[in-house]
Amino acid sequence: MHIYIETQKTSKELKMSTVGNSTNIFWQESPVGKLERQKLLHQKSCVVWITGLSGSGKSTLACSLSRELFTRGNLSYVLDGDNLRHGLNQDLGFKAEDRTENIRRVGEVAKLFADAGLICIASLISPYRKDRDSCRAMFPDANFIEVFMNMPLTLCEERDPKGLYKLARAGKIKGFTGIDDPYEPPLNCEIEIKQKAGVCPTPGAMVGEVVTYLEEKGYLQHQ
Repeated sequence: MHIYIETQKTSKELKMSTVGNSTNIFWQESPVGKLERQKLLHQKSCVVWITGLSGSGKSTLACSLSRELFTRGNLSYVLDGDNLRHGLNQDLGFKAEDRTENIRRVGEVAKLFADAGLICIASLISPYRKDRDSCRAMFPDANFIEVFMNMPLTLCEERDPKGLYKLARAGKIKGFTGIDDPYEPPLNCEIEIKQKAGVCPTPGAMVGEVVTYLEEKGYLQHQ
């Protein structure tokens, strides 16, 4: 009897599919939808994907933006590239195929956070354009906001907050983005943050650019 009931449920409520290496799996619809969760949180969810060289200011912007949104009563969550490699992506290295898988996983997690109604802030070098575009394709409703930290390599090397450029220049780190591995800048990002007259914007100014965009697009409206 139990098996019969589950079979009936499957035919009416679940959609059978084959995804990747998995077969005979089913998509279970939630009784509470994305729109209802957004209404509960009084905001419109999205993914703010911050990309750029190491030392370009990605983490500074991500953390400052999260704090500003919190003060405004908006719920966000930061997915930091280094933090994720301590857990979710700890089995991945920095070869091209590992970088691609790293970004794919983060994109899927970011999609879940957005579906939960949050403003997800992803902060990763994400050097390859095709990988970022693949993440964008996960959001057919255009709620993927790419923020390009367009800071020159010379500046990032001067900052070198983690000492990684020095190690890369010394040949102690191989495949380091910007040194012996390429960074492919976005072609059509929503927001580009760069120096003005040779001066870097302050964290507050950077946050202001992103918040203004989110406000204009209706993501921060309290319904």
